[in-house]
Amino acid sequence: MILDRILEHKKAELRHKQSRSYLADLKAIVRDAPPPLGFAVALEATRTDASPALIAEVKKASPSLGLLREEFAEKFDYLSIARTYYEHGASAVSVLTDKDFFKGDLQYLADIKKALPIPALDKEFMVGEIQFYEARAHGADAVLLIVAALERRQLIDFYALATELGMDSLFETHHERELDTVLEWIPTARLVGINNRDLKTFTTDLNVTVRLAKRMPADKVIVSESGIRSRADVLKLAEAGIHAMLVGESLIKSDDIGKKVEELRGMSA
Repeated sequence: MILDRILEHKKAELRHKQSRSYLADLKAIVRDAPPPLGFAVALEATRTDASPALIAEVKKASPSLGLLREEFAEKFDYLSIARTYYEHGASAVSVLTDKDFFKGDLQYLADIKKALPIPALDKEFMVGEIQFYEARAHGADAVLLIVAALERRQLIDFYALATELGMDSLFETHHERELDTVLEWIPTARLVGINNRDLKTFTTDLNVTVRLAKRMPADKVIVSESGIRSRADVLKLAEAGIHAMLVGESLIKSDDIGKKVEELRGMSA
């Protein structure tokens, strides 16, 4: 399974970063950094019943599709993409920072945060503590915790570390068992994501969100992820009670990214 391959690679990658000086440097940057923006607060403040808040993803490639646009082989203008999201009303951005499988980079996150006053999620496969200091040092306001990728103890410890660093945590679930793990073991978790993509087949089904949203307590901010392509999809999810949507490929591959943002948010004529 692709997730297993990514996690094994990520653990090997981290072994090369385990130096005291590197961690000390990151901690010094974090210590002097401005406080994070409220990621969950931004989603809550900008959502409506008919238009969930939009987390727009800055994404160059995926393991299944490769580069999402041909021109990315020459230039990936991540700053322009993020600025378009911001100017057309995205509530937050998600920035892919994994290099090997998604062609991302922590520098993309840092540059976007320097240029734009928008909350940002570090979209990375978190498997070690040093990654949380990397995320915060590069401006992240939130991190992703994939329940399928982590042991229960790791979820608890990583959530505590992210909170200590001032970052929100988006817990990503795929089915009932994973959702129940979050609700039972991390009761104070505020952001709960439901990924509509099957990690084995990579197919997407919005009914995963519809099904799991029914189990969600009222105090959670529900984020639907993957497979959201049209305003009709958004309305279906809004009816299911979600508060935010994380959208990447359908925005990036659009001929007019700004117009697509407005379409999903229900602003187009």
